[in-house]
Amino acid sequence: MNDKTPEQKPKKPGLGSLVKSILAAAIGVQTDKNREKDFTQGSPLAFIIGGFVFTALFIFTIAMIVGIVTS
Repeated sequence: MNDKTPEQKPKKPGLGSLVKSILAAAIGVQTDKNREKDFTQGSPLAFIIGGFVFTALFIFTIAMIVGIVTS
């Protein structure tokens, strides 16, 4: 028996799952299973925005560390 009906949408990933996927992809350890789940269940816009936010925070953190070390 199939418990899913055609009208049921796959569950959207939560904020924690989104952050975990973005961090895993950023450092290159994302599994194929999780990547496929992200592409089928997640919103591309959420991953794009999350990627930009992560990149901005990463650059800011590196700039702060360099500023502290060189001062």
